[in-house]
Amino acid sequence: MILKPQDVIILMKLVAIGQNEWSYNRLATSLWMSPSEVHSGIKRVVRAHLASDRQDRIIPNFRNLEEFLVHGVPYVFVPELGQITRGMPTGYAGPVLSPFFEMSGDPPPVWPDPDGEIRGQAFSPLYKSVPKAAREDRKLYELLTLVDALRGGRARERQMAQQEIVKRLEDDA
Repeated sequence: MILKPQDVIILMKLVAIGQNEWSYNRLATSLWMSPSEVHSGIKRVVRAHLASDRQDRIIPNFRNLEEFLVHGVPYVFVPELGQITRGMPTGYAGPVLSPFFEMSGDPPPVWPDPDGEIRGQAFSPLYKSVPKAAREDRKLYELLTLVDALRGGRARERQMAQQEIVKRLEDDA
């Protein structure tokens, strides 16, 4: 069994949803994935002990998820950096960390998106539908930008992203 990048997105969506009810179809629609992709992803994260199936409810295993996000994701899902493009800010340029970092002369990391509001350096999203899904769910957007700061940020950005993710997972646990 090998985890796929979309599994991280599914987990982040489950964290964003919290205690609210969901179905595979609604989750798939909100993530711009097929129901079979979501179903397979849920099976993989349960098998990897990143979530558990409790009385027909899939619950993220926050302790394991935190460890995987901080110590696994940066090495398993390394981002590809590309040319300057229009896109949606991510990493340190995203909504959570941007207040703490001054924009230097370097272009900010962005998920390539024709509807994006800023120009920056292309930063490969975990899955092709990330910009669409993030645009529709602010909490998911914030979580995914923190994950991207862990995936491709500098030391201070990774440290701040780790602290913020830990805080958010503990709040939801």
